[in-house]
Amino acid sequence: MAPPGLMEILLIAIVIIVLFGANKIPELARSLGKATGEFKKGKNEIENELSDIGKPGKDNKPVENSTSKIKTMAKDLGIATEGKSDEQLLDEIQKKMIKIEKKV
Repeated sequence: MAPPGLMEILLIAIVIIVLFGANKIPELARSLGKATGEFKKGKNEIENELSDIGKPGKDNKPVENSTSKIKTMAKDLGIATEGKSDEQLLDEIQKKMIKIEKKV
């Protein structure tokens, strides 16, 4: 199918002017431009997300608060968490897990 020629474009322009009036055409063009921009922006975001999926070193899962996870794990194992750093808690968790493994 061939692209529209000059006569078809003029006919479409005349129909638009008759339907919407000369005052509405700039507003319609502005709205069409904004919609096109939003579409391109969304398309680019999706393309970036899809290209990031296969890249190594990217964690695609939501980031969770590791400090609260460490404290929860320590409390579940019966380890006191007050006044201890994450490193200290991780060390105690590791020692506790080794003791549990030796019992099994």
